[in-house]
Amino acid sequence: MDWYDNVFELIDMRSFSNLWFWIALAVLWSTTSHWVLGVPWDMAMRAHKGKDPKSVADLEDLVRINTNRILYIARESGLLLTGAIFFALTAICLLGFVYHNEFAQALFLMAFPMSIVALVSVSSASAIQRLELSGEALFKRLHRHRVITQAIGVVSIFVTAMWGMLQNMNHSALSW
Repeated sequence: MDWYDNVFELIDMRSFSNLWFWIALAVLWSTTSHWVLGVPWDMAMRAHKGKDPKSVADLEDLVRINTNRILYIARESGLLLTGAIFFALTAICLLGFVYHNEFAQALFLMAFPMSIVALVSVSSASAIQRLELSGEALFKRLHRHRVITQAIGVVSIFVTAMWGMLQNMNHSALSW
């Protein structure tokens, strides 16, 4: 039993007091804001500067490939995915906030905002394809998508931090 206690002391199973949770949250939002519709933002910036015409063509090709992929998935299995994601989010939400499971709360606070980002991605991909955007107009749409994603991330991190601090204060008050 001593080994078991040592392992769980090392790996704190409470999410909001665990450094690994906060690292995972930072990596999640950093990665999400860097990859705009599957395109690395540095590639978009390089194409926007316009020094190399090949970089603009590469950006447009990559955006076309990724928007086609996103919209194909949305058309073929969008309804099924929507139902499955809503079911999973509802189950995690109930486990976390009704049954007070801290791990489920942390998972929900990461997954729910990412589902909003997924909806924004489908919307942006649809607009890019419908309007046949290219060049500067494409960059503006990608930039808008990135700003919206970052705003969702800021709100998500703020809400998660506030909820995490509340949970940590409540847990420390109960342990007295």
